[in-house]
Amino acid sequence: MTACFIVRAQVVDASVKEAFDTWYQDEHLPDALQAFNAQRAWRGWSEVEPDVHYAFYEFDDVAGARAIQGSAALKGLVAEFDRLWDGKVTRRRDIVESIQAIEA
Repeated sequence: MTACFIVRAQVVDASVKEAFDTWYQDEHLPDALQAFNAQRAWRGWSEVEPDVHYAFYEFDDVAGARAIQGSAALKGLVAEFDRLWDGKVTRRRDIVESIQAIEA
């Protein structure tokens, strides 16, 4: 089954939220999709915590998602993220493997 590499970012400096959103939309999400060689990517803002942003990168399997950790692609994207948002946006990463899917 598929797996997702998930990035949870929290904007701690509210003055950068709009710029962060635009950067993620126009640069980071497309760059990460290509660099990770993911099937697809999507993102959104939490309805419960308005300062929390999630990005999802989907892979064929958990091995593909795990391959991101420690990769040159991730290191480059992290360096750019830190250069622009260090101290203004924090983030955590996770990998979730789909173990069940049903449809109505």
